Amino acid sequence: MQAITEWFRNIISLLSTFKIADLVDIIIIAILIYGILKLVRDTRAEQLLKGIFLVLLFYGLASIFSLTMVTSILKVFLDFSVIIIFIIFQPEIRKALEQLGRSKFTKSYLKIFQGGLMSNEERDDEIKAISDVADSAVVFSYTRTGALFVFERETKLTDIAATGTILNCDTSSAVFGNLFFNKAPLHDGACIIRGGKIFAAGCILPLNSKEDGRRDIGTRHRAAIGMSEVSDAIVVVVSEETGNISVAVNGVLTRDYDRDTLVNTLEEHLLPVDSGKPEGPAIFKKRKEKKADEE
Repeated sequence: MQAITEWFRNIISLLSTFKIADLVDIIIIAILIYGILKLVRDTRAEQLLKGIFLVLLFYGLASIFSLTMVTSILKVFLDFSVIIIFIIFQPEIRKALEQLGRSKFTKSYLKIFQGGLMSNEERDDEIKAISDVADSAVVFSYTRTGALFVFERETKLTDIAATGTILNCDTSSAVFGNLFFNKAPLHDGACIIRGGKIFAAGCILPLNSKEDGRRDIGTRHRAAIGMSEVSDAIVVVVSEETGNISVAVNGVLTRDYDRDTLVNTLEEHLLPVDSGKPEGPAIFKKRKEKKADEE
C-alpha cells in the first residue's frame, strides 16, 4: 500500500511540473514515431526495424541478468546504431524527405516565390501532350505495344532522364509510335514529359519498393508504381500482354482506362485550377459540350 501511495505522489509531482512545452514535445515525438511506422510499413525496412527492436530487447535482458560479454557486444552495436540506421534506412529516409518536399504546405510556400501558375502557352502545351499521350495509348492498347509515359510535376526527374536519351522535342502520336516501336532502341524505357514536351526517352525507372507479392503485374507496371512512389509524377503505362491502360499516382495503380477517362484523369492532375485565366482548349471544349447537353 505504501508503494502505491509513493507511486501516486511521484505522478502528482511530475504533473505539477508539466508544462505546455512538454505536451508539444510529446505530440511531436508521437507524430514522428507514427510517421516512421507508416513509412516502413509493408517494406523491407519493416523487418529491419523489428530486428533492431529485438537487439534492444536482448540488450535489456543481458543487462538485467548481468551477461557481461553479451552486453559489451550489443553496446558496441548500439554505439554505432545511428550510422547503421542511416545506412540501412537510406531509401526510406530519402522517401520521407521527398514526401515532405511534395507536401501541400511546401508547394504553397514555393509558389509564393516561383510565381505559381503556368502561362496560357504552357497550359496549351500540356493539354496537347495529354491528348497525344491518350491517342498513342489507345493505339498501343490495340496493337499490344508496351509503353511508359511519365508526366513530370513538381519533382524534377533530371537524374532519371540521365539514364535515357535527352530529346527536348514536341509531342505527337508519330513520335511516340517511333519511340515505342518494338524494334526501336528506346522502346524498353520510359518517356519523360516535362512542360508538355518530350524531355527524354528510354529512361530506366525505379521499381516499386513494397514487397506485396503481386504476380499480376510485370516489370513495366512495377516501374510505373515505383516512379510514382519516389516522386509526384503521373505515370501512364500500357500493358504489352493485355493492352490494358493504367495510371500510377502516389504509389497506387488504377486500371482499365479508355481515351476519355485517361484524358480526364491527366487533366485533373496536371492542369492547375485557375479561374482568373482563359481556359485551355481541351477544358473549354469539354465544358462547352457539357453545357450543350444540359440545354
